[in-house]
Amino acid sequence: MIMSSPPPQVEHLKTVYRLVVNNFLAVVVAVPATVATVVLLRAAQIGPGEILSRLGAVRHVHLFLAAFVPSAVVALHLMRRPRSVYLVDYACFRPPPSCRLPFATFAEHCRLTPYIDDGGFRFLTRMLERSGLGDRTYAPHSALYLPQRSGLEEARGEAEEVVFVAVGDLLARTRFRPEAIDILVTNCSAFNPTPSFADMVVNRFKLRVDIRAVHVSGMGCSAGLIAVEVARNLLQAAPRGAHALLVSTETTSFCHYAGTSRSMLLPSALFRMGGAAALLSTSRSTTSRFRLLHVVRTLTAAEDKAYRCAFHQEDDDGTLGVNLSKDLVAVAGHTLKANIATIGSRVLPASEKLLFALSFIARKVAGTKVKLYVPNFRTAFEHFCIHAGGRAVIDAVQSSLGLADEDVEPSRMTLHRFGNTSSSSVWYELAYIEAKGRARKGDRVWMIGFGSGFKCNSLVWECIGSCGDASTGPWADSIHQYPVPITAKTA
Repeated sequence: MIMSSPPPQVEHLKTVYRLVVNNFLAVVVAVPATVATVVLLRAAQIGPGEILSRLGAVRHVHLFLAAFVPSAVVALHLMRRPRSVYLVDYACFRPPPSCRLPFATFAEHCRLTPYIDDGGFRFLTRMLERSGLGDRTYAPHSALYLPQRSGLEEARGEAEEVVFVAVGDLLARTRFRPEAIDILVTNCSAFNPTPSFADMVVNRFKLRVDIRAVHVSGMGCSAGLIAVEVARNLLQAAPRGAHALLVSTETTSFCHYAGTSRSMLLPSALFRMGGAAALLSTSRSTTSRFRLLHVVRTLTAAEDKAYRCAFHQEDDDGTLGVNLSKDLVAVAGHTLKANIATIGSRVLPASEKLLFALSFIARKVAGTKVKLYVPNFRTAFEHFCIHAGGRAVIDAVQSSLGLADEDVEPSRMTLHRFGNTSSSSVWYELAYIEAKGRARKGDRVWMIGFGSGFKCNSLVWECIGSCGDASTGPWADSIHQYPVPITAKTA
């Protein structure tokens, strides 16, 4: 999608408009500030003796109230204000080369799988060619067998490999002691073993007995952003300076579908192995990387079409799998608009809000002939991390927000390199931005996640530190090769 740039004259007018509207409040405040300055200057001319005599004529109770009330209001505001939450660091799982799943291997396995007929084979290979996935994505070892293994043992093995490596890398990078972790939040939608994912991490890294551990399940690909909100809320209730460990993944081997329904075969062409771990804290240290600004969650499960667009169910033959409805992209767009309305009111500058309000009023008066103004979200964000759920999803979000190709590059390249890693995909995208050296202090990052239900969740981060080391992240062996052109078939 190529975005045509407006003429230079139009750009100059937009710049002037934004300067005037966005600084209107400063102009308004300047007037009373000037008056106050004049009053102070006149008071200085009166002399200290005259000022003290006038203050002596004022009742002591009035002086006390004038000093105490503002101080009390300020103190109460500071006490009730939520603590800032900081992202100390994060780590993404990079699977070993033995887990690589090239197109040719995928096609061969589909051809040799007995329950996939010729029609199903053509469907899967066509979907993969159009998906935006590259030839270097990864699948768990169990998926490379013929027939594919998908039992409890394989799922637990995949989960332990992803989670333990991601958490281990994070602790090594931050040099953080496991016993200093106060809160643990894990998420995985399809696979929920007993003991839980949280217990798995506690046992492996020997975390404290009084740790607050929570596992988020069944929330789909947006669960990673929900887990951040859960960790933030728990940090608000914990002592100041507490630390929360966040682990996001999806175990693909446990939700393998062994049937013939094409809508339920589709996830096997998109979902790949991956996971991420992040360390959050209410204490800003010299190593903190980002500060959490906003969390916005939108849920449209009250609508039947949205509720069933990604559904874990049995097919007509009783085979269990995830059914992706043909309405998925449309539902995602509808839910995104509702999320945009909320996040936009918090982050957009006054100039964009005014244009939207005027177009909204004009549309109400003149009807559908007037096109509703789409705010320029690039005035509020420098970077975008859109869930890499598929090429169609990224295209729809780009079109809805009016983004340039460079804005959605992290999402497209993550989909190409790692596939749809579910809830952890936004962390791979953030790692791509940093590996390219694009994150600067003060930049704002918008993470957008979609999930079953249907959900659209947003996180806004502000960069407060330097870029991460690209030589140790998930893109260490391939960042020099990106970006790549995305065509109907990418190899």
